[in-house]
Parts: sequence; structure tokens; C-alpha cells
Amino acid sequence: MKTNVGTIDRTLRIVIGLTLIGLSLAGVIGVWGWIGLVPLATGLFRFCPAYTLLGIKTCKACSPKP
Repeated sequence: MKTNVGTIDRTLRIVIGLTLIGLSLAGVIGVWGWIGLVPLATGLFRFCPAYTLLGIKTCKACSPKP
């Protein structure tokens, strides 16, 4: 797995994931909040399979140098 998630993207994914899981635990949004595990995991591992399929990289360090 090559890193393809940048710092800002990573931070947003972790915050959104934790927020969804927290809302689910609080009973605000129900079971669907556990979908927050997906952005949380992709943020923690700095790898997004969908980005690989689409050829997207938000990580400056992992972009090829000219």
C-alpha cells in the first residue's frame, strides 16, 4: 500500500470518522454512523483504495518529482 492521502485530507477523514462514530454511540444518527469506520481507517492508514482506482493523490510527498 502506497500512501495517497495527504495531511489535510487525513485530518478531515479522522475528524469526520470520529464524529460519525460518536453520533452513532450517542444515538443521534443510529447504526449508519458506524460507516465512520471507513474514513477513520483510511485516515489512519493514509491509504484510500478509491483514490488508487481513480488515480488521485492528495499527498504532496508521494507525487512524482518533475
